[in-house]
Amino acid sequence: MAENKSSYLQIIRATSIFGGVQFFNILISIVRTKLIALYIGPAGMGIISLLNSALNMVNGITSLGIETSAVKHISEKYKQNDLNTVSTIIAIVKKIAFITGVFGMLIVILFSSWLSRLTFGNTNYNYLFIYLSVTLLFRQLSVGQMVIFQGLRKLKILAKANFYGNLIGLMFSIPLYYFYRIDAIVPSLVVASVSSVLVSFYYSKNIKIQKSVVSNSQFSSTGKSIIKLGVMLTLSGLLTLLSSYIIQIYVAKNGGLTEVGFYNAGFTLLNSYVGIVFTVMSTDYFPKLSSVCNDNNKIRESVTEQAYMSIFIITPIVILFLAFVPLIIKILYNSKFISIIPMVCFGMLAMLFRAVSWSMGYVLIAKGDSRIFIKTAFGFNFLSIILNILGYYFYGLEGLGFSFLIYYMIHLIVLKIITKKIYDFYFDIKFYQVYMICILMCFTTFFMTYISDLTLKYSFMGVMIILSLAFVLYHVDKKIGFKFLYNSISKKKK
Repeated sequence: MAENKSSYLQIIRATSIFGGVQFFNILISIVRTKLIALYIGPAGMGIISLLNSALNMVNGITSLGIETSAVKHISEKYKQNDLNTVSTIIAIVKKIAFITGVFGMLIVILFSSWLSRLTFGNTNYNYLFIYLSVTLLFRQLSVGQMVIFQGLRKLKILAKANFYGNLIGLMFSIPLYYFYRIDAIVPSLVVASVSSVLVSFYYSKNIKIQKSVVSNSQFSSTGKSIIKLGVMLTLSGLLTLLSSYIIQIYVAKNGGLTEVGFYNAGFTLLNSYVGIVFTVMSTDYFPKLSSVCNDNNKIRESVTEQAYMSIFIITPIVILFLAFVPLIIKILYNSKFISIIPMVCFGMLAMLFRAVSWSMGYVLIAKGDSRIFIKTAFGFNFLSIILNILGYYFYGLEGLGFSFLIYYMIHLIVLKIITKKIYDFYFDIKFYQVYMICILMCFTTFFMTYISDLTLKYSFMGVMIILSLAFVLYHVDKKIGFKFLYNSISKKKK
């Protein structure tokens, strides 16, 4: 039981550490955007956006997905906190990071004219891509260090490296933009990538890993395994981008560019602002799951613990979001975007199903089952395209939100069947009892959004917010115990 409490406590610690870091990173991003808008205007912002999009596209292909696949392999090999057990694989990961970084840099240099023509419609900007090609090398070198921190579950080091890399990049960018305006775009992007890699290497000194000589045969066999899974993850990411692109083209042809803007605003809110909860939690969850990937009983235990904490975190967020969605949209966008409220409300309900399917989905990656993973990626992306097209065809923007909800319901059911059949994974009855109450509270709050009397509506919603928080706190106390939590924090401070 004590071990169980420690597991839940670790989830809370990891989520709080990276939740705080992501909050400050968002603030840094907001400050950077405001400064860019102030010093170089909309045209400069457009150039930066296009350059970053092109570089991210190349990096997404040439990085070969090692930012995820390497974490799995390091975590799987890391035994009993002994760094010597992973010295060889860490050396291989660093080598792959360097090779893929050089590969990405060369691709950008060789295709600079093509990238300029594709991005800007002419070859006038090819020299910018040549200068910026080095950022892909720096980015991969930084990733090579970050995946080591994550794979070893050195969460505080990872959080600090992530935060200070972004902060130092911002601090150097401010004077560059102030003095050189639009001419500072390339130097500031290079400086940001340099600061990130330097900070990651600085913090890597805290981890004393024995130097290991890697033979060609070791590099070939282990590297092949890392790259094979990485390529599958890259392909999955490209499929997701492609499906989103197809949906946006369909919306543009049938509803116009304004509707596409609404579509992007709604799903940015769902995936970037609310979906960041899953990104934060995965930082510790994925390496933890990878470390026990050969033991189905331990996998079942880890997934169940994560699923519990996921629904405990996401349920109050969904209810608060449903209650204040008009205000949130006005703050993040403006009153012109009020029409996306129904779409976002349906999308928020989907997050409750996504929380559990997300917990199960990592089993496929942790197991390294690339064949099943890519099949499900093709199937789910095809399903997403069909449901979104049908949803928009019949009900417009609201239909897109409804199709998002249906998609994650099906996603949960299918993953439940797959993981049960292949890995004998299942949730116990107690989990389903708690989960059904969370679903009931969220759907009740959703239906309250249709109450026309504002006083009555917000009174009922206020009750639901209090109930959801009380329910979550009660169950967190049962899982961990606030006394145990307090004692753990006190010991940590001492």
